Amino acid sequence: MDITKVLLDDCMSLIISFMSPQDACRMALVSQAFRSVADSDAVWETFLPVDYEEVISKSSSPSLLSLAKKKDLYFSLCYHSILIDNGAMSFQLEKQNGKKCCILGARALSIKWADKPDYWSWISLPESRFSEVAKLKNVGMLDVKGKARLKILSSRTNYAAYLVFKIVRDRYGFRHTPVELRVAIEGTGSGEVRTVILDPRPNAPHLAREREDGWMEIEMGEFFNECGDDRMVECNLREVHDNQPKRGLIIEGIELRPKENRTIRISKFDSILQGGHLKFLVSKFAKSITCSILEVMQP
Repeated sequence: MDITKVLLDDCMSLIISFMSPQDACRMALVSQAFRSVADSDAVWETFLPVDYEEVISKSSSPSLLSLAKKKDLYFSLCYHSILIDNGAMSFQLEKQNGKKCCILGARALSIKWADKPDYWSWISLPESRFSEVAKLKNVGMLDVKGKARLKILSSRTNYAAYLVFKIVRDRYGFRHTPVELRVAIEGTGSGEVRTVILDPRPNAPHLAREREDGWMEIEMGEFFNECGDDRMVECNLREVHDNQPKRGLIIEGIELRPKENRTIRISKFDSILQGGHLKFLVSKFAKSITCSILEVMQP
């Protein structure tokens, strides 16, 4: 049985939109008929954030909106970050699920004494997506804060915050002195404090890892973004206890990125199907038909 002759294109588009972007790509390989639906704008627009047009139009790359196909736009946002907020923040999508990822650049952070040339310097690095990063020259008390509104992130999604940094060759003060990392949502308490060594000895555990872009990252903490409201999430890096001189830390920013656990896939059809019973029936229908499609796909 050719399932494409039984179901209308609109119905097929609805079914595929309940799948993941990865599943949509697989469906496009089944046949020409499936490809025309699985690659359609009707499907791929559901994988894009609801506010994608507003975000892109205010970014450094507004020409992306002129891309002919929504699928091309989706993967462009997955593989290439764009700068928003006058270049102070980068925006990108996760390829697997279309969730939003943001990096608060160093200029978007509140860094104590960052305006004092004796303490911090602002430099340009070719490997950075931002025009400037912050290099620590000499401080005793380290205090860095980053804030972002939950509404700029994907709702019903578990996020982690990561400090994106480098430790240069002439660093000092980070091998024996731990720093405190904390992430908390406004109005929900002080959050868990993590104590870590940014520059551990060679034989000691290394919590930081090297990223594909050449920077290092270390997890600061995690939070669940329930509804993407107007509250702030605050991320802190502090060392204010020993007043020991420190130098050699370069901060690119703080990344807010989804974690796999507690991430819930939601479609744009959720906003259309407001009735709980109707939404349940359509969801069950989509899963039932999807099983039939997968049976047809079996060799």
